[in-house]
Amino acid sequence: MEVNIETPKKNVALGRLVEPARAFTESERGKLASELESTTGLKIYTRSLRGSEKAVVFLGRKKDMNYLGLLVESDQNTPAQLGKLNETTVANRVCKLGLFPADATRASWLREALPFLRPRPLGLQKSVGFGDRLGLATPGHIQALRSFGNKDSDAPMQPIFAQQSMRENARTGRTPQSVMDDALWGVFQEGWEQGYGADADHLKTREDVDVCVEAGYTFYTIDPGEYVDNSASTASASDLEEKLRTLPWEFLESSPNRIAEQLSTKPIDLVGRTKQLSRESVLRAAAKYGRAVAHTVELYRHLEKRATQKGLQFELEMSVDETDTVTTLAEHIYIAHELQRLGVKWVSLAPRYFGRFEKGVDFLEEPPLSLEETLDKFEETFALHVAVSRTYGPYKLSLHSGSDKFSIYPIAARLAGSLVHLKTAGTSYLEALHTLAQVDAELFRDILEFSKQRYPEDRATYHVSAEVERIPASSELSDEDLPGLFDHFDAREVLHVTFGSVLNHPDLRPRFFRSLNEHLDIYSEMLQKHFVRHLEPFAS
Repeated sequence: MEVNIETPKKNVALGRLVEPARAFTESERGKLASELESTTGLKIYTRSLRGSEKAVVFLGRKKDMNYLGLLVESDQNTPAQLGKLNETTVANRVCKLGLFPADATRASWLREALPFLRPRPLGLQKSVGFGDRLGLATPGHIQALRSFGNKDSDAPMQPIFAQQSMRENARTGRTPQSVMDDALWGVFQEGWEQGYGADADHLKTREDVDVCVEAGYTFYTIDPGEYVDNSASTASASDLEEKLRTLPWEFLESSPNRIAEQLSTKPIDLVGRTKQLSRESVLRAAAKYGRAVAHTVELYRHLEKRATQKGLQFELEMSVDETDTVTTLAEHIYIAHELQRLGVKWVSLAPRYFGRFEKGVDFLEEPPLSLEETLDKFEETFALHVAVSRTYGPYKLSLHSGSDKFSIYPIAARLAGSLVHLKTAGTSYLEALHTLAQVDAELFRDILEFSKQRYPEDRATYHVSAEVERIPASSELSDEDLPGLFDHFDAREVLHVTFGSVLNHPDLRPRFFRSLNEHLDIYSEMLQKHFVRHLEPFAS
């Protein structure tokens, strides 16, 4: 079957052909997919089949390439922009058939034609962010969601499939638009119609905001972490006074005396919990987070203006999780009070919680406390964060670096209810390596040894404590032993934080994608199993 590789115009009237599109029944899908596989030589993703009386669209794969298929009744006129369609016979009917590379242009066709492929705001629904650094994980994520109940609407959390930070994009050679397109193809492949969000994660500048608005993101995570003054918590009286003096009070439309009066002169009712803040705790909170609040407000106002110009609906998250010191009750109250007073509307906030949220591993103890004591302290303080979120919102509490934190999921689910957002990222990359450890031992050994070399430098931008010396040499392990490394604390962290170096290596990158593309079914199965563990605690 001939494949059309011309570059058509972007704005194609595909929607006029396939709308109102419907999903086929399981029986219809199987029969038509079988016919199309015989005709095209592709493996047809049966859940992708969508059609009207005039036309059918579908996704198929051959070798390591996906193709968008368009099947049109022979008497239908098709837009010239679609290019050449070939006459063929499918199910004893003469039709016109076109196959097109599943690229950015064709993604724009589908986004225009099928509304369920466009991301949308999720509001206060319980949600999960599935980070995908490779652009191949969305089918496995959807399969995990489908593991609950008998229909897609039984999924325990609303999904965000397109989610990458600018740091991750820079390290993987991707763009906000390519992340959106990859998520779209996964949603189309699996026929997921329950809606999904798109998270422009850890944005720091106006330029970051602008490029994500152009790509159509619906969830914006503002990261003002570099504006947080961690030393304010323990600064001397004179140093604290100087820190307060230099805050941008004109922009904040306030003053030290005014904010202290608003938050410390009378008890604050936090949904049945009465808390009296001291003047000093309020002023230290302002000194620590004042500039972070100002930066968030600035980016929010810029985002609001750009989104309005584009007719884009969006929601906001503020994240201060990647900082050195814990966000106290007074500090959370200060942040929420100021955002609210300055007119910011937000749906989620990620404080810096008590305990250690390291990458790709479970929740860790905070010495000198034991793990059990640390969990007790996390529960106690998380309950206070929930009370603040209900008082000044409601808004969701976001669990950043949330991958594999199985110890705290039951606590968060029980205390926050629906007001929780779980954010994961690198664990899907780890499951790709886990897949390679099972199917391509030689490649995995090369990646492991290279990652151990890169770790001392790559760890600099992460809060991690793994030590290379504690990881067995790959030469000491049999092929059957390699998957066991994914239960090894140090191996998980080392492999996690070196993803950028691996994916930019001139030899490892092509081998990585070639091998993973040959075993996508196994990768999706691994993701499904892994993410069911993440979702189960939030299912009730």
